[in-house]
Amino acid sequence: MSASPSALQDTGPRTGAGVLETRLIGMDREEFARDVWARAPLLTRGAGDFSDLFSPAAVDELISRRGLRTPFLRVAKDGSTLPESSYTSSGGVGATVRDQLDDTALWRNFADGATLVLQALQRTWEPIAEFTSRLGTELGHPVQANAYVTPPQNRGFDDHYDVHDVFVLQISGAKRWTVHEPVHPDPLRDQPWTGHRAAVAEAAGDRAHLDTVLEPGDVLYLPRGWLHAAQAQGAVSVHLTLGVHVWTRHALAEQLTRAALALLRDDPYMRGSLPLGIDGPGAELDVVRERLVAALTEADPAPLFHRARRCQARPAPLGPLAQLAAVDALAPDSPVRLREALEARLEDGSLSTRVGRFDVAESELPSVARLLDGRIHTADSLGLDLADRLLRAGVLVPADR
Repeated sequence: MSASPSALQDTGPRTGAGVLETRLIGMDREEFARDVWARAPLLTRGAGDFSDLFSPAAVDELISRRGLRTPFLRVAKDGSTLPESSYTSSGGVGATVRDQLDDTALWRNFADGATLVLQALQRTWEPIAEFTSRLGTELGHPVQANAYVTPPQNRGFDDHYDVHDVFVLQISGAKRWTVHEPVHPDPLRDQPWTGHRAAVAEAAGDRAHLDTVLEPGDVLYLPRGWLHAAQAQGAVSVHLTLGVHVWTRHALAEQLTRAALALLRDDPYMRGSLPLGIDGPGAELDVVRERLVAALTEADPAPLFHRARRCQARPAPLGPLAQLAAVDALAPDSPVRLREALEARLEDGSLSTRVGRFDVAESELPSVARLLDGRIHTADSLGLDLADRLLRAGVLVPADR
């Protein structure tokens, strides 16, 4: 799936080490990829100050002033998730739908020992949105972010494993983490820990692989499948969990199979009916298997792979008023750039992005290829007509010089 003249992908400017190296792991990216990624936990002490990403004040603002609704928050206590009705209510006149967070009810649950889980912060808190977008680009796997706010000496969830990798960033307070080796290594997304409940409970009683207290600025990386539980210590604990929803070889096999089946739709023999009165695969299976293997050899899963990647995340925010002003004021010297996190690719004369697929004239291909570097360009260097079309489509955005 490497880039070629007919399949170029937006990369954006790359200068120096990324957020993975500089903020999360305290080691060289290549060393992390070789020795840690998807293999073993990694504890990084004093990775940095994360107050620019999140804080206790951010928790209070999100809950009390942002009008959050479910499912952007859930509440857990003693290993169980509380019903939404116990912390939601109507928002009053003009906002009567009863799925809005009730800050008084949340306070009472929190004071009673419940953990507040702010979910999908990449959609509701701008610093985290930008950070997760950058991290996801560096990892090549989509990233989401949750915050866990736990009262002193309490825990929200019992021992369990996740079906995605996580980076745990301790924001404030302290939390004790106990980590055990997997009972089901590398679980797929449809293989949650509840399917191995007895094995998880038994393993949690054994000696821990890691038993440590995270302090503000510490980061813990856990590959999917590793068992863990965490308990707040002597103060309220706030930590971020960055969930990395990794692509797997199994997912690639699914896409390859889908691509092969699509090819077989054009095979008249495969569209044919099985014999009358058949009560099992019989001799037909050998021919079907032979043709399926041939189709698998010929099939290209890359288009399905890239389409799925585009669906896994959102492009950078787009302000409609600023965008309209940019369209109205477009001039030859107007600075523009590719909208970030578009997952844009130039494939066979078309520009595929998270906001749609656009046909490109052959004469415009060099300009579109230049756009994929993520740098600032002037409208006339691209062609005013192309710049106008892509601004109106939400592919280009106005840029500061």
